[in-house]
Amino acid sequence: MKAINNIALALSITAVAAAPALAAPAASVKPTVILVHGAFADAASWNGVASQLRADGYTVIGAANPLRSVKGDAISVANIVKSVTGPVVLVGHSYGGAVISAAANGQPNVKGLVYVAAFAPEQGETALELSGRYPGGTLGSALAEPVALADGGKDFYIQQDKFHQQFAADLPKAQAELMAVAQRPIAEAALTEAAGAPAWKKLPSYFIYGTGDKNIPAAALGFMAERAKSRKTVAVPGASHVVMTSHPAAVARLIEEAAQAN
Repeated sequence: MKAINNIALALSITAVAAAPALAAPAASVKPTVILVHGAFADAASWNGVASQLRADGYTVIGAANPLRSVKGDAISVANIVKSVTGPVVLVGHSYGGAVISAAANGQPNVKGLVYVAAFAPEQGETALELSGRYPGGTLGSALAEPVALADGGKDFYIQQDKFHQQFAADLPKAQAELMAVAQRPIAEAALTEAAGAPAWKKLPSYFIYGTGDKNIPAAALGFMAERAKSRKTVAVPGASHVVMTSHPAAVARLIEEAAQAN
């Protein structure tokens, strides 16, 4: 009898040892943040925001927005989204807002959209029309003579001597002058292309912009935020069109709020 009891005890110990350990609760995965720049800027305009997000443990991708057409640029960004495993927060600046509004469509891992001084067009609207719908924008008078393209189109730049006051008035002059040198042109076709169905109608959206924006009037930005039923809208007093460069901490905080939301 004693031998039988010993065998039973041994089998019991063996079974416990062989049983798989209970899995610990999986840590919540932080979304990857994809930053999409707009016209007259490049991915470096996000450096301050990216630095803060990385310090807080987020993976960050600065997309190179082609600035050629809403549809084509959206495909480029959507391809980046598809390459990411796990959730994504899409962030767009200026014209980049029109791009993320299209790029997020059909992408199940996009959990939210953040518009940084950005267009959030309704279907059929164009960036050019939206920027002129409300008074206060002075971009037209700051543009240089268009550069003719081989396909018959045109590229637009901001005149370098007007870049500081027009685009980045709340940055040091020396910094704005270097940004003017490195600015990326946008094709006229991109500004006049009608938007398709916007993803902000289905996804949670957040907005931040400066009240001193001279490219897209604050009234237009506030209108688009309200129309999109923004979960949170931040208007930074006096900030220029490049609010992500001049106020990176405020922009990063809003992005992280979007990333952490349910």
